[in-house]
Amino acid sequence: MPERRSGQSRLAATFDRLRAGNRRAFIPFISAGHPSPQSTLQVLEMLADEGADLVELGIPFSDPLADGPTIQAATWAALGSGIDVERVLTWTEEFSSRSELPSVLFSYLNPVLRYGPERFVRDAESSGAAGLLITDLPVGEDTELERVLGSRSIDLVRMVAPTTSEHRLGLIAA
Repeated sequence: MPERRSGQSRLAATFDRLRAGNRRAFIPFISAGHPSPQSTLQVLEMLADEGADLVELGIPFSDPLADGPTIQAATWAALGSGIDVERVLTWTEEFSSRSELPSVLFSYLNPVLRYGPERFVRDAESSGAAGLLITDLPVGEDTELERVLGSRSIDLVRMVAPTTSEHRLGLIAA
């Protein structure tokens, strides 16, 4: 695990280490449960062995409109195999117990709300996830979820579009 300063998150420690080495981050994304449920942990471990700096683990969602056709197909295949939030959290916990590679759970807001925001954040944190990226959660749109995340050690990773204004960038960075 990257060395942490007091109170520093695992993601911040990872990016500090990369900056100190003048390196860019290698952050692969995988859809949990694809190409098969049995391969998810194997793929995560392979990525750790091959030098990933952190990994994004996609939670399958039935309506992945913001994703391209490849991720949509992987998501639908995973859902067809019965993959759900609980299973992804179990894989995250198993992977975290065997690897120091930080993982970021990648999700839409609906699965988080259906699971229960407080429960989801608690379970994601206890699974060993270092961060949570919710693709369709603009800053300020769910202040309760933001409050829950702010009280935990798991980071909320925000998405930024190339057209994001300087003002909005400041809100996101805060």
